[in-house]
Amino acid sequence: MAETIIIRVQSPDGMRKIASTKRETAAAFFNKVAKEFGFNSNCFAVYLNRNKTGEILPQNKSLSLLKIKHGDMLFLFPSGSPAEVMDTAAPHSSSSFASSSFPTPRPQSATPVQEDDIDRFLTKQDGKIYRSRDAQLCRHGALGKCVHCVPLEPFDEDYLNHLDPPVKHMSFHAYLRKLTGGADKGKFAALENISCKIKSGCEGHAPWPEGICTKCQPSAITLNRQKYRHVDNIMFENHTIADRFLDFWRKTGSQRVGYLYGRYTEHKDIPLGIRAEVAAIYEPPQSATANSLQLLDDPRAAAVDEIAAKLGLRKVGWIFSDLLSEDTRIGTVRFTRNQDSHFLSAEECITAGFFQNQHSNPCKLSRDGHFGSKFVTVVATGGPDNQVHFEGYQVSNQCMALVRDECLLPCKDAPELGYAKESSPEQYVPDVFFKDKDKFGNDVTFLARPLPVEYLIIDITTTFPKDPQFTFSSTQRFPIENREMLGETQDFHSLATYLSQCASASFLDTVSDFHLLLFLVTNEVMPLRDSIGLLLDAVKTCDRDLAETWKKSEQWATIEQLCGTVGGQPSTSVGFENTGDPSVPPSSSAMWSCAHCTFMNQPGTEHCEMCRLPRS
Repeated sequence: MAETIIIRVQSPDGMRKIASTKRETAAAFFNKVAKEFGFNSNCFAVYLNRNKTGEILPQNKSLSLLKIKHGDMLFLFPSGSPAEVMDTAAPHSSSSFASSSFPTPRPQSATPVQEDDIDRFLTKQDGKIYRSRDAQLCRHGALGKCVHCVPLEPFDEDYLNHLDPPVKHMSFHAYLRKLTGGADKGKFAALENISCKIKSGCEGHAPWPEGICTKCQPSAITLNRQKYRHVDNIMFENHTIADRFLDFWRKTGSQRVGYLYGRYTEHKDIPLGIRAEVAAIYEPPQSATANSLQLLDDPRAAAVDEIAAKLGLRKVGWIFSDLLSEDTRIGTVRFTRNQDSHFLSAEECITAGFFQNQHSNPCKLSRDGHFGSKFVTVVATGGPDNQVHFEGYQVSNQCMALVRDECLLPCKDAPELGYAKESSPEQYVPDVFFKDKDKFGNDVTFLARPLPVEYLIIDITTTFPKDPQFTFSSTQRFPIENREMLGETQDFHSLATYLSQCASASFLDTVSDFHLLLFLVTNEVMPLRDSIGLLLDAVKTCDRDLAETWKKSEQWATIEQLCGTVGGQPSTSVGFENTGDPSVPPSSSAMWSCAHCTFMNQPGTEHCEMCRLPRS
């Protein structure tokens, strides 16, 4: 009988011991490894060394010929797609029994979940916090490890609390590592979305309000301060993005709201952290005063998202101002928010929860295929130094559930308080509780009527880089959309002026402006939605040759002609024909803009088709 040997196999999910023999072939050994780890045999690789050298192939050679002996450590790295992973609900070979009293394996989503790129990237990372050898406490050799220098898990609370500044919330992927760790490797871990609605399909009684039972009744909710956050940092690529957004308030005194477009990247200051990088702010149609904001219907919303996607961007959050001017000429403000009272009002929390529900986070650990959200909230408000500060937040997953199921209301006279609705014949609302200390210092449970919104808020550090970054490289400023009340309009007059200001810039730098690209796609005279893909690729990849190729297109020639017609004297900087004589009228073969109503008329006409006034 062949002698049994034990081979240790280390993987990103932990180490397993595989029983084998010296005469066993590598192919048979691979089948054991696949069964033990829950993989198909073709979606992982095994190496002799941790640095992925000395790969072992599933061949017919015996382990002894491959110089693998008892006690050796091999290293496994997944190499296939997530769809190739076997069902982790299958018991391991070391398990010889099963019982219905045991927990059920974590539920899988009914349809394949396409997680975000940053989530797939962080899932493959080690995430460990490596520490160097302590000269005073470590009593071992250079290759040894002890409790003072062994790598820490990314969710280690002591390490996070001792960072400068301390990290109150672990990253979401660190939380997932904590959830899926342990002996079962997260086999029974599952992320459940909270539901505040009565479960449908209960036939044992009359529907609400005539009847309800424990099977269909949603559970009561006790609010807890969330220990993790889906986004750990918000970074504006440069100060120009924020300054242009604030210009509206500086010139009008009215507040402003916008959507943040950017990307999610790794935040290396926090283990397995995620950063939301902001590359542009889109300002939708809105009605604003010094004390209020109201979003209006936006017919261009789909086009904006489409353009952003082709530029490699997505909607990562929203921003609004809450500023009270003290002296707009020098940029000073009054500290409008009482830091001892509230960071976000209940109404703002509800709005943030609404947006987060619209942009849920794809997650494979959830039966629903989504859990939480990466959508962030940024407030431009005054600080104690009377300067503008940008504060970042998210609301908790519990708040998202309360908002989604319409269970949370704001208090009219106390912005720092929310109110959990009471059940009515039209809607059943579960009880919502929170814990606080009474005057004697005891923990007491209170009904959330009213509710301090601090239980719902997660703060996020908002920063600007030391070295500014520019996804859009234009140094000139094309007018921002929906600012007609400032006299700033997006039309071919402003486009002609903008192009004349970019005489010395390359074509790629000229068109590398988010608001300009949006105008080219959505203008009513010459929309380029179906023919601008090549230009968007050029801006995305910073390819000057590709941009010059698109410049020679018929579409851009038409844009140049329109700008030359409505912009007064043609500009040679964008390829217009210039006679040098300002007294020569524009060509009668070109479209012309009415001086009275700005309507674009067909060539050869002498009266405006809209207002019937003469051309001159």
